[in-house]
Amino acid sequence: MRKICFLTGTRADFGKLKSLIKIASSSPDFEVAVVATGMHLLHQYGYTIHEIEKSGFQNIFSFSNYTDEASMDLTLAKTIEGLSKYVKENKPDLIVVHGDRVEALAGAIVGSLNNILVAHVEGGEVSGTIDELVRHAVTKMSHVHFVSNKNAMRRLVQLGELEEQIFVIGSPDVDVMLSKHLPLLVDVKSHYNIPFEEYAVTLFHPVTTEADMMPLYAEQFVEALLKTERNYVVIFPNNDLGSASILKAYERLKNNKRFCIFPSIRFEFFLVLIKNAQFMIGNSSAGIREAPYYGLPVVNVGTRQHNRAIHTNLINCDYQTYSIIEAVRLAETQKFNRTELYGTGNSDQLFLDVINQTAFWNIKKQKQFNDIVFQF
Repeated sequence: MRKICFLTGTRADFGKLKSLIKIASSSPDFEVAVVATGMHLLHQYGYTIHEIEKSGFQNIFSFSNYTDEASMDLTLAKTIEGLSKYVKENKPDLIVVHGDRVEALAGAIVGSLNNILVAHVEGGEVSGTIDELVRHAVTKMSHVHFVSNKNAMRRLVQLGELEEQIFVIGSPDVDVMLSKHLPLLVDVKSHYNIPFEEYAVTLFHPVTTEADMMPLYAEQFVEALLKTERNYVVIFPNNDLGSASILKAYERLKNNKRFCIFPSIRFEFFLVLIKNAQFMIGNSSAGIREAPYYGLPVVNVGTRQHNRAIHTNLINCDYQTYSIIEAVRLAETQKFNRTELYGTGNSDQLFLDVINQTAFWNIKKQKQFNDIVFQF
């Protein structure tokens, strides 16, 4: 029986890995473990390890890796230390990591340096922050890649990855998005005590490469939310450098009846909220990836999603308060179509089909670089 370790550090990457964990756990051929760290262990952000436990998964391991929002390098080091201890005690055959967080980089480093197969989910994406550097570094430390579309695959080939070790499976969160078992909106509102008939969903994350400007950007963003006079469901940012500035700016929203503020929201409940929202506002990748499937208008603020896939539902604006207000007006007055950019909701089965192949487990740990011949 093969041992598979899924590493998760945030509510977001757990939501994207969830369907893969579930389908692998259902197979008698695999022993699956979930290793949780990062934001999952922070009470300020909702202590979301409870959400992992509520999902019914067995073999959940956890360790704390957080140091300080200004010390992502030390957080990386602590993650390597904690995961190294886990793999030496449990000896997994495969480590699955997702995306562009330091936890994913730690997983890829620990796996490759311990001669353990590493699979990277959703490599080959582009953005405008430190996240992109981390994502491509994870790619180079991983042996096999499960990507969301052919554009991502093409970029990995440009990075020297072997085509036969890249598998297009779509984005696994779409499996959950298109599920017939999502909760009802009335139940979601009741669970979180959200009184609004109409509302927008707000997710505004720090941009680590613009950390010095985040206090100003956060204040301008909050000012726009106040001036638009709409109802908002506000979810805390991730804990990257600059998050303290955003949380400080959110103090202005407390005790205002137009704002419901949450450290975190369960992924399935979050999907129901955005599916039924008037629009989404902020700079979350959810506006790039999830929102198009629901035809949801998105006000994309600033540079965090620079170079990400562009769709017709997206209204880009800068950090200026007046620009954000104008973008909100456009979001409410234009019509948008449902768009599928990242698969059709069967990523879990495609993933299982790959890991069920004997050839998958024979992939060499010693990587080869795929040279592309250019003619100058």
